[in-house]
Amino acid sequence: MYLELSSKINEILQLEISNERKEVVQPLIDFIQSKVTSQQPIRINFICTHNSRRSHLSQIWAQTAAAFYGIENVFSYSGGTETTALFPMVAQTLKNSGFKVQTVLEGKNPVYAVKYGASEHPVIGFSKKYDDDFNPEAEFAAVLTCSQADGGCPFIAGAEKRIPITFDDPKAFDNTPLQEEKYEERSNQIASEMLFVFSQIKK
Repeated sequence: MYLELSSKINEILQLEISNERKEVVQPLIDFIQSKVTSQQPIRINFICTHNSRRSHLSQIWAQTAAAFYGIENVFSYSGGTETTALFPMVAQTLKNSGFKVQTVLEGKNPVYAVKYGASEHPVIGFSKKYDDDFNPEAEFAAVLTCSQADGGCPFIAGAEKRIPITFDDPKAFDNTPLQEEKYEERSNQIASEMLFVFSQIKK
């Protein structure tokens, strides 16, 4: 894992998680633990309305947290109820945290490769619907990261489990002096909770 990212993770591990939020993420812990215990692949699809901010942060931090705690066979995905684009401030926030972010394809819906370690496979980030061919069709947990997606997706085909873990949208601070600070704050919260989830898994 990149040195700058490792030190950022150690900083994030000092953040306090309320008992209420620990209860919110417990179903995801249970899902991952059941897969580890039965030696099955762990597939998690993080779903939000636009697949532009929170779902990508969750996908990337979950994959990173799994690597940090040595939990193998974890495959994180993300999707939306509609396709837009990964918001540029998300890519910048990840870079600021120590990830290496490369733009693989430019355009209205750019494709990014996000790496957490020099020898690790990158996480591919771009906006897509949750049932896109890029994502798993079956045997996955659907984690709803925003209340709109939770309400707008009453049924997700192929999902073994549907888990609402919602986060406030940093979009509210776009084009304001607080934008960078609020994106970092949300990224840190998501990172902290994903790290907590994977820290609870018994191998």
